[in-house]
Amino acid sequence: MEGVNTLSSIESSPWQGRVDGEGTAHARWHQRVSLVSEDRPPVGPHVALAGFASHEGVRRNHGRVGAAEAPRALRSALAGMALHGPLGTGEAALVDWGDVATVGEALEEAQAEMGHLTARALGAEGNRLTLVLGGGHETAWASYLGLREHLGACGSAKESTPRPGGPGSDACQLPSWGVLNLDAHFDLRSAPTPTSGTPFLQMAEAEAAEGRALNYAVLGIAEPGNTRTLFETADELGVQYRTDLECLEMGAAGVTRFVEEFAASVDVLYLTIDLDVLPAHTAPGVSAPAALGVDLPIIVAAVRAAAASEKLALMDVVELNPRFDVDGRTAKSASRLVSEATHLVAS
Repeated sequence: MEGVNTLSSIESSPWQGRVDGEGTAHARWHQRVSLVSEDRPPVGPHVALAGFASHEGVRRNHGRVGAAEAPRALRSALAGMALHGPLGTGEAALVDWGDVATVGEALEEAQAEMGHLTARALGAEGNRLTLVLGGGHETAWASYLGLREHLGACGSAKESTPRPGGPGSDACQLPSWGVLNLDAHFDLRSAPTPTSGTPFLQMAEAEAAEGRALNYAVLGIAEPGNTRTLFETADELGVQYRTDLECLEMGAAGVTRFVEEFAASVDVLYLTIDLDVLPAHTAPGVSAPAALGVDLPIIVAAVRAAAASEKLALMDVVELNPRFDVDGRTAKSASRLVSEATHLVAS
């Protein structure tokens, strides 16, 4: 596929780092990751990752561009992190499917291509979690396309086995799934063309076209960053949400309960993390830094609850902007969240 970079050059690969020794006691990400090729898909238990090098949606949304550089920065931040449990011993592998990049303004084409790549990763034998490294939050629409392709869209995928929605219903019944967004913004905007602020409205409209409601929850909403129209849209769509202030009041225990209850309501969970949910001092390198934000330990608790649910199939991390990061703080925070999720799922 034209837009895929398989990271085949060792010299240019971000998967490099310190080596303390051989064996499981010294394992780090860069020592365990293997690259995937089209003719050699992964076999056996594994966590898959892929990158979406895009900030066209952010540009359209009048944000600070630079997120297209995030997949490489995230890999570099992950490379030196220690591995434990099955990931450290190699009982569960780490595989990298490479990147899809948005070329110029061709966002929609790149999203479709990324969706196909995500679906292949989700469908690989032994896959325990597919992790997408964004990119702006336009990544979420690509993730949705991949999840829908994997689950089987009505009448469009060979794997699809649509079931009737009940007497008098034409609705296609997919496995019950929901999306949990850790974000300061609803991203339910209506715009002439897709942006980083539209993906969940796009999902809601796509689901409604097939007779279903989008099961959508958000933690971390900043009231000053979302217009009254966005709150009204969220209410009309039945979105479950808590503001940043509510999350701070709830603490890690309350946020954990929220995630556990949401995960219990679905068969398949998709987690998307917009790093602007974190305070600016923790995540300065994002398109829209948060004046308040939700503290990292609370967001870690949400991620751990999602991973521990045994429902988590797809996770993306978005809006890292390396051009504005300070001492790698944002990339390090993101890599900690990824590490928490992957270790729990692999175990």
